[in-house]
Amino acid sequence: MKTFVRTTVFAAGIFLAARLGAQPALKQAFQNDFLVGAALNPSQFCESNEMEAALIKQQFNTISPENVLKWALVHPEPGRYDFALADRYVAFGEKNHMAVIGHTLVWHNQTPDWVFQDNQGKPVSREVLLQRMRDHIMTVVGRYKGRIKGWDVVNEALAEDGTLRPSPWRKIIGEDFLLKAYQFAHEADPQAELYYNEYSLENKPKRSGAVALIQQLQAQGVKIAAVGLQSHVRMDWPTRRQEEATISAFANLGVKVNITELDVDVLPSAGNDVGAEVTSNFKRSEKLNPYAGGLPAAMQQQLSDRYAELFSIFVKHRQDIGRVTFWGVTDGDSWLNDWPVHGRTSYPLLFDRAGKPKPAFDQVIKTAGS
Repeated sequence: MKTFVRTTVFAAGIFLAARLGAQPALKQAFQNDFLVGAALNPSQFCESNEMEAALIKQQFNTISPENVLKWALVHPEPGRYDFALADRYVAFGEKNHMAVIGHTLVWHNQTPDWVFQDNQGKPVSREVLLQRMRDHIMTVVGRYKGRIKGWDVVNEALAEDGTLRPSPWRKIIGEDFLLKAYQFAHEADPQAELYYNEYSLENKPKRSGAVALIQQLQAQGVKIAAVGLQSHVRMDWPTRRQEEATISAFANLGVKVNITELDVDVLPSAGNDVGAEVTSNFKRSEKLNPYAGGLPAAMQQQLSDRYAELFSIFVKHRQDIGRVTFWGVTDGDSWLNDWPVHGRTSYPLLFDRAGKPKPAFDQVIKTAGS
């Protein structure tokens, strides 16, 4: 009866919105399922791009920062922090009653070399790097204590085989760099949710490594609130079985799953792997950029079907999912226009370059209430 009533109320709301000429909102459609959000850039949360700022306010109830809370931007030099844009980001979320997410505290990319090196360019000691990590986390998390809902404390610590990647954090501190990062974050804001964020966990070896990692942290007393599945997906990867197995694997550990960086790449693969390794780079060619003049109707339909499949899975597992966040707002914002091939024309999101909902948007809305 509960499901019937909920579905009926939702359908009535969509009918009323259509009759009044209003566009339905994702945050309202999935309000009984999970939060729905997007990763924002400064033009959006500073509202210089008025169209996209308005779209964000209409559609989303949670936000993530693309870059402004990463180490390179917020702490570019020893002893110097720059919170100008980060403050604007947090204020935008608060003003619009959104759940504000922090991304990210400890990552091997977009972290300045000085963090890991001494004045002669040689690796610092374990003690020095731990102190730099603690100072950074205490300063950044402490500044937004009680204002940011949760933090991607550690980002992308695993290699594709599920082992810890040989990052400077691991090489200098050791494998307990993760434990220390979570301890420092909890110390800085005991009420903030702490997350682990990763790509390609749908692949079994990497997923198994992540499960073992979370179990180890839990045994050490760390309370992981959620594991973030970045979900930079392709048209044929991951399969429904892979997606559901991944959600269930972490739900079985007693943690939530967050879909943190969702987009669907419709362009030909430039390499043999899937994932989101930001250092990947391939030469552009016409073969790798087939839709420069627009996405054909047949591909629009395939993209719609793919998004409907993904959201049907998310709704099915809504009791285990905290939020679904898109990595970008419109197709024009997407990092996939420049990764892993610079200058391509990509179509991975629900809103086109003019901010208009694509057919995939309608298909996603239809999965709500199911």
